Amino acid sequence: MKLVQHLLDRKGRGIFSITAETSVLDAITTMAEKSIGSLLVMDGDELKGIMTERDYARKVIVKGRSSRSTEVGEIMSTNVMTTTPTETVNQCMTTMTEKKIRHLPVVEGGNVVGLISIGDLVQAIISDQQEEIQHLEQYISGQ
Repeated sequence: MKLVQHLLDRKGRGIFSITAETSVLDAITTMAEKSIGSLLVMDGDELKGIMTERDYARKVIVKGRSSRSTEVGEIMSTNVMTTTPTETVNQCMTTMTEKKIRHLPVVEGGNVVGLISIGDLVQAIISDQQEEIQHLEQYISGQ
């Protein structure tokens, strides 16, 4: 089974981050420009939280708050679940399903080294299944 490290090797280890003082409007604009669903909230190298589209929908739109005057620190999720490069895709899938989250920062040695999404995990699982099917087909056909 693939490890988180394998996913990061394939997709890259770059992350997009903001500070807690960033306006929600600027954060949402960045997410739209980058076609991403979350931003890590950092203070230097320290992970402080995560802001997701879900946070925006539930804590700004539904509550009638202003995106321009609300800071990310007011709406970000601070109890951030993380993973490590040595965890398996299945372990991460279980965590994300149980906690009902879509993004997991990858932390190694106290530093954020990447971010994986539920889409990354699904893609890895599909890839593994396709490889297994190919091997079985080759075995059956005697190749």
